[in-house]
Amino acid sequence: QVQLVESGGGLVQPGGSLRLSCVAPGIRFSRYDMGWHRQAPGKQRELVASITSGDSTNYADSVKGRFTISRDNAKKTVYLQMNSLSPEDTAVYSCSARWLGTYWGQGTQVTVSS
Repeated sequence: QVQLVESGGGLVQPGGSLRLSCVAPGIRFSRYDMGWHRQAPGKQRELVASITSGDSTNYADSVKGRFTISRDNAKKTVYLQMNSLSPEDTAVYSCSARWLGTYWGQGTQVTVSS
């Protein structure tokens, strides 16, 4: 059973920062394209950022310039650095791993509120 485990969520004030981590010990991590997604209450899940096995990155327009995705293949971990957070960023953030199949983590809650 493949597990992706996210961490780093929490409560942060507007303008603050958080770094999310997603570790995937049970897969050939370097072969996978990794993504961070979020789902806010009453909204569809959206892709926030992705990074390919070749380190090409892509971002949703709403987070460009504020969020940075990165990966450490040796640690089998993908990160999402989130800066200048606003209440609109409040959501459950989950990671995905896609190669021959797609795997998902359970998600971590990010709440931006004063």
